[in-house]
Amino acid sequence: MSVKTDLKSLDRGALGAFAKGSGLPAYRAGQLIHWIYERNAGTIEEITEFSKKLRQELAAKAFISRLQLKTALSSEDGTRKFLFGLSDGNAIESVLIPDGKRLTLCISSQAGCRMGCGFCLTGKIGFKRDLLPHEIVDQFLLARQLALPETLTNIVFMGMGEPLDNLDNVAEAIKRITAFARFSKRRITVSTSGVAPGIREFAAKASGVKLAVSINAATDSVRSSIMPINRKYPLQKLIAALRDFPLAPRDRITIEYVLLKRVNDAQADAKALAGLLRGIPCKINLIPYNGPENCENGRAFNMPDENTTMAFQDVLVRAGHTAIIRKSKGKDILAACGQLAGKG
Repeated sequence: MSVKTDLKSLDRGALGAFAKGSGLPAYRAGQLIHWIYERNAGTIEEITEFSKKLRQELAAKAFISRLQLKTALSSEDGTRKFLFGLSDGNAIESVLIPDGKRLTLCISSQAGCRMGCGFCLTGKIGFKRDLLPHEIVDQFLLARQLALPETLTNIVFMGMGEPLDNLDNVAEAIKRITAFARFSKRRITVSTSGVAPGIREFAAKASGVKLAVSINAATDSVRSSIMPINRKYPLQKLIAALRDFPLAPRDRITIEYVLLKRVNDAQADAKALAGLLRGIPCKINLIPYNGPENCENGRAFNMPDENTTMAFQDVLVRAGHTAIIRKSKGKDILAACGQLAGKG
């Protein structure tokens, strides 16, 4: 018995080859793209533009895969978290974050993560595997449907995993989201923990997509103690990659800085950060640590008090930087920054 083809796993070229191999005219590939990526067809039977006979013929040799929605949680602040099951039994999480007129989808790029950042629950579960392009895209397709009647306005690759550790699949997913589903590149941001060579490669493979970098310390000694990636790509290499990153006029790199009490939140740390980023077009998001006490993460990190956070921001602003204190959303359902662990 022949194995059926998953149409959602095919890129544009492969879809064209599938249509040709099935004796269909080339325009049928475009119709498949339209129905799968714009009309959210979950089965070939739903493609009513095709005759019943054609649908039966295609269903005999192909199917349209879909992630399994295992749980959906809603926060008191309107944030929604989805646990999706993969075909091999692994699970990933995606988060819908409302903010005024914006509705942002936070997407995962891997099941687990190999980066091991000390303040992140995803790092605790370790690395399971890379997500395939269609598994990344399917988070968008399903969340877009689950969000109705609201409309997704932004996508951030800030969920489970390190996007630049799975760059080829992430780049292909972005290509399908933008070309097939007609979502603007300008509204997509990819975040990295600091894979310096990947930043240069990302600029070539996902041109026009915004970059965010999780720095979290302004010295190698502190950064290496909380982010093992720094031992391989220390700050000097990371900052050099950021200075080389091509930016359109008025575009800026987003710098993410998780504030950890008595680890990286002193005014001296802020002054060092201001100097480190001098000359780089950027905005700095300050994120007070989210780690909830009811999470057994085995870490000794705590959230700094409000005065410390504001003093840190003030140093950056006085140095000429744009620095914003981000209020995390979805903490009550473990959906905030660093809290995703693939458990729902």
